[in-house]
Amino acid sequence: MNAKRGLMRTMSSVIYEEERIDDEVIPLKYSITSYGADYTVDGLVKRISNGDIYVPPFQRRFVWSLKQGSRFIESLLLGLPVPGIFLSKEYDTQKHLVIDGQQRLRTLQNFYDGVWTPTQRVFALKGVQRQFEGVTYKTLKAEDRRRLDDSILHATIVKQDEPSDDNSSVYYIFERLNTGGTFLKPQEIRSCIYHGGFNDLLKELNQNEKWRAIYGKVDERMRDEELILRFFALYFNADKYAKPMKEFLNLYMGRNRDFRMQSKESLTQLFMNSIGAIHTALAKAAFKPEGRFVAAIFDSITVAVARRLEKGKISDYEELRKNYQDVLRNKEYIDASSTHTTDEDKVKTRIMIATKALADIK
Repeated sequence: MNAKRGLMRTMSSVIYEEERIDDEVIPLKYSITSYGADYTVDGLVKRISNGDIYVPPFQRRFVWSLKQGSRFIESLLLGLPVPGIFLSKEYDTQKHLVIDGQQRLRTLQNFYDGVWTPTQRVFALKGVQRQFEGVTYKTLKAEDRRRLDDSILHATIVKQDEPSDDNSSVYYIFERLNTGGTFLKPQEIRSCIYHGGFNDLLKELNQNEKWRAIYGKVDERMRDEELILRFFALYFNADKYAKPMKEFLNLYMGRNRDFRMQSKESLTQLFMNSIGAIHTALAKAAFKPEGRFVAAIFDSITVAVARRLEKGKISDYEELRKNYQDVLRNKEYIDASSTHTTDEDKVKTRIMIATKALADIK
């Protein structure tokens, strides 16, 4: 009994580090081709409208004011130089993803459409020179409209040549070049770069009722979606894990972007079965030894439960609950899940301990 109390005191005194995986170094070297291209404004607007230039809808809340947008349009009307944009050419679709410059491009699209999207009001220029004040695209003088249509915006287009099996360099280019507003978190950038079926599935699974009961309210910075990605990446590739965690997740999401490795159906079943079993056994207390969600406990326990489910359904949820508590009291596990949690040895140790502890539950 005294020994049990001692273990409980040890567990309750653990201080879990707040994970920081958004400032890790780049582990790879890349071969990247870049070249310049000059687009007319009306050509850019046409390409955006038909989807050839892709601005991820989530990418950034529109942070420009109407006056800022108006002054950008005015600069083009006056023939003044404006900053260029950065695009990434996607190999499979041949579309161009906007890395930097979406404020400028959306402003142009808004002006040509005649609606300032943040307010859904008519886009009439404001705070500009008198001859342009209150003017819309349709009410521009013919010569001014032609000048705007023919204005040139320079684009730098990048394409990753090596490694050839992912597009991870674009993540780092995006991270460094994307400007305006607050800095994007890793999963927010992935949602832009790796848009597609797998990204859509992460969003769909993130709404799962049992997952929401465990995690809590939806995280605006997509931390909850990143955890689902982390579960999949470690379940399938834990033996190949190498830090940094950010790059490990980038590579998995890039390579399975269109379900080239695992199908939508298999991933859905894997996640729902694992989270369902955990929710049944632990409910809202899952992964929160001190009331705060701990990612390192989440990744190891979910992988361990998923591995146990490979043998068949779980019937003894009381045993699962008991073994889970035993894992949380394991000193080696505590060390592997509380400090330097993205180190290779820490990740592999805690997954190994959790897997062994849950392997034989009925």
